[in-house]
Amino acid sequence: MGGQHGLSSPAGFGAAAPASETGLTGPGQSSVPGPRAGWSAPPPNSGQWGAPTGPGSAAAGVPGGSGGWSPTEPAPEQPSRAPWPGASPGQPSAGPGHPVGQPISGPAYPGGQPASGPAYPGGQPASAPAYPGGPGGWPVPAAGPDRRRRLPVVALALAVVLAVVAGVQAYQLHRLDDRLAASDRRLAEAQRADGTRLDSLDKRTEGLEKQVGAAFNPEAVASAVLPSVFRVRAGQFTGTAFAIGKPPAGGGTTLLTNFHVVESVFDGGGRKVFLERTDQRFEATIVKVDKAKDIAQLRTTAKFTGLVAAGTPVKSGQQIVVVGAPLGLQDSVTTGVVSAFRKDEDGSGPVIQFDAPINPGNSGGPVINGSKEVVGIATAKARDAEGIGLAVPIRTACDTFKLC
Repeated sequence: MGGQHGLSSPAGFGAAAPASETGLTGPGQSSVPGPRAGWSAPPPNSGQWGAPTGPGSAAAGVPGGSGGWSPTEPAPEQPSRAPWPGASPGQPSAGPGHPVGQPISGPAYPGGQPASGPAYPGGQPASAPAYPGGPGGWPVPAAGPDRRRRLPVVALALAVVLAVVAGVQAYQLHRLDDRLAASDRRLAEAQRADGTRLDSLDKRTEGLEKQVGAAFNPEAVASAVLPSVFRVRAGQFTGTAFAIGKPPAGGGTTLLTNFHVVESVFDGGGRKVFLERTDQRFEATIVKVDKAKDIAQLRTTAKFTGLVAAGTPVKSGQQIVVVGAPLGLQDSVTTGVVSAFRKDEDGSGPVIQFDAPINPGNSGGPVINGSKEVVGIATAKARDAEGIGLAVPIRTACDTFKLC
C-alpha cells in the first residue's frame, strides 16, 4: 500500500523485532528480522483458532495464513538486502514461489493495516505449544466421568469371565474325578478276579503236586534209598541191611536185617559183621535178635542217613520197590505191588505178600512205598512158585526193638 510491499518471511525466520534486538538501525531503515536460533514456527493452527476470514488468507507469508500469526505492523520499504544466502544485494526480497525482483503483493487488509495477531509478549510468538502434552500443540482430553464409569463395568466383565473359566475347570475336574473313580473300580474288580483265578490255580497246583507225589516213581525212590542200604557179610553168608530212624544216643547208626542172615555168627558166639557198599567196608555189631520173627538189630559207629518207617499199614495193590543184594549183587532194585497183607497164623506174626522178584541175598532188604517210606523187611520167597515174596511189617520190628 502507498509504495510499500509486504515481504513474506522465508522459512525459519520469525516476526520483525525491534531495532534494539537486531542491532541494525539507521535513518529511513526499518529493522530487518534476523534468524532466531532454536525456534521454529508453530504448525498451522487451523483447527484451534479457525481459518482467517480476510481476503488473501491463503497466500504465503500473509498474517493469519499458514504461519498462524501476523506481525504487529507491516514492514516498510527498505533498500535491497540479501535476506537469505544466495540473494544479491539491491534486489527486493523474494519469498518462496515468487520470481526474483518481483514485489510480493501484500494482503488486502481493511484500512491498509494487517489484522492483529495473537498477543505475544513483546510481539514475539511463544516457543512452546499452546497446550502442553498434546501432539503438535493439540490438547489432550482429561479422563472424565464416562471413563470412570467404564472401569467398574470392565472389572465386572473380567470377573464374570474368570467365574465362567473357573466353573468350566471345576466341571472338567469333577468329570476327571468320576473317570478316575470308575477306573479304580474296574481295576479293583480286575484284581479281585485275578486273585480268584490265582487262588483256583494254587489249589489246582496243590492237587497236582499231591497227585505227582502219590504217583509211583521207582527211579526217585531208588535214588533216595540206595545210600542207606548195604550188603551184609556174616561169616560165609551174605544178605542185606538198611539204616533206620534217628541216630542212637551214643552216636553212630542203627540198622535192621533178618536173623537168618547173621544166624551163623550169632549162634557161634560172635557179634561182629561187616557192612559193604561199593569199595567201602564198615564194622557193625549184632545188638538184639528175635528168632521167631526173623529180625535182628545192628549198630555201627559210622554215620548214615536213616530211612523213615511208614506210619500206615500197606494196602493191596500198593506199588512198592525192593532194594537189596541178590546173590551178592549190590544196589539191585525190583518193583511190584502189594499182593496181600497176611495176618499172624502160626505165631510168627503178620506178613506182607508182594510180587516183586527177590532172590537169596535180598533177605533183610527194605520194601519201600511210593512215598520213600519203609513198609517191610524182605524175608523169603515161595519155592517152586513165581511172584510170591514175603516181608516182615516194619511196625513189627519197630515195636520189638523200640525203634522208629
